[in-house]
Amino acid sequence: MVKDRQSLDLTLLSRASGGGAVEWLISDTPVPYPEAIAVMEARVAGIAAHEAPELVWLLEHPPLYTSGTSGKAGDLLDPRFPMFTTGRGGQLTYHGPGQRVAYVMLDLKRRQPDVRAFVASLEEWIIRTLLAFNVRGERREDRVGVWVSRPDKGEGFEDKIAAIGVRLRRWVSFHGIAINVEPDLRHFDAIVPCGVADPRYGVTSLVDLGLPVTLADVDIALRQAFEEVFGSAGLRLPEATV
Repeated sequence: MVKDRQSLDLTLLSRASGGGAVEWLISDTPVPYPEAIAVMEARVAGIAAHEAPELVWLLEHPPLYTSGTSGKAGDLLDPRFPMFTTGRGGQLTYHGPGQRVAYVMLDLKRRQPDVRAFVASLEEWIIRTLLAFNVRGERREDRVGVWVSRPDKGEGFEDKIAAIGVRLRRWVSFHGIAINVEPDLRHFDAIVPCGVADPRYGVTSLVDLGLPVTLADVDIALRQAFEEVFGSAGLRLPEATV
């Protein structure tokens, strides 16, 4: 059953009272996971101290697996890539080239200190981004992330196209979302993705769905959808790299 979170007033998250612009950074080459964690830790501390602007960081990682706070050791079936234990919510997932990771560092204390509403906003951000490519992403009551129906595979079959895993510190968010654009989907075979073992539920990507979409295309859609969900006031979108 589709989980209905539309009753949440997402506009409450739309702008940070007294806050400045949201900064956007894009990394052109894969960022090692420990380096990304260090950057996020430093920025979260700066945001919490009101010394740095909020940040959305778009990047790729080299092939690796991460395990969140609900991760189970048995969900790693084949340790073909490095595994990192991390403090985000969720279980095991894969990151690698062709997947657009968006790390979202927002001050929820100035927006709305509501974790459920924040996660719903991230889901809505993904859904609106996918809609730009005529892909209908959906929430599910019993499974995290954003899913697409796959009637071509059989009745009741669905594939996960985007993952969500967040952490809060002093009401500043970090970690974020990952949308499969054109990753090597075979790398998901080495894990039980997010603990979902039912063979009806797989993993897909925009290119796997037959769409000739690039990371740059997704970046444009992410920026537009972010403005719609989180608000345009104070939003600036510089071309920057780290």
